[in-house]
Amino acid sequence: MSEKMLVTQALDERDLLVKKINDKIEKASFVDTAKPNEEKVYAKRINREEYAKEAEAAYQQINDLIERFQKIDAAIVDSNAKTEVKTSYGTFTVAGAISLRSRLRGMDSYDGEADFEGKLRDKLNDEYNERVRFCDIKNNQLQATAENMRLSILGRDAKARDDKPLGVVDAYVKENTTELVNPLDIKKKLELLEEKRNTMLTELDTQIKVSNATTFIEIA
Repeated sequence: MSEKMLVTQALDERDLLVKKINDKIEKASFVDTAKPNEEKVYAKRINREEYAKEAEAAYQQINDLIERFQKIDAAIVDSNAKTEVKTSYGTFTVAGAISLRSRLRGMDSYDGEADFEGKLRDKLNDEYNERVRFCDIKNNQLQATAENMRLSILGRDAKARDDKPLGVVDAYVKENTTELVNPLDIKKKLELLEEKRNTMLTELDTQIKVSNATTFIEIA
């Protein structure tokens, strides 16, 4: 006879089974020692017959719990592969939504290497800031040079100043100013990437929770 339960209930029981199975394995005793003239085993201090029953019972209980875990886990996996959730960025199976959420958070099997959006965001931000700093350095140097040129011109006699007006310095500054070449409008792209990421993660979290709380699975 099959058993019906919500995915949330199944997830809770699966987590509980992990703890229970590991606890039973840790506390169980399957092998002990005894001398030929001793009735009781050394560590457990119970007679051999009772020890054998306990060992067999513990082994069976552990295997029953493992089988229960496997059935629940398989039912969850099967449901996640079939059930769909909708977000503003598209429709996903629950399995796909969970995988995407893990990838975006760098918690997948690639240890963050598959968080392409995050890496793209960091690349854009780092390169933009680096180029802005470079522009600032070069333009500060240019202003220092221009100031020296002005002082040089102003330091000459009136005739020389008429021949080489200060407008030459302004033209020099204009021609040699370092400018940012930013065809993608990086700041805007960064805002859009961050907005999309936050919206996506929020929607995935919400839709997965709603799906788990409303979807039933059957345990054989």
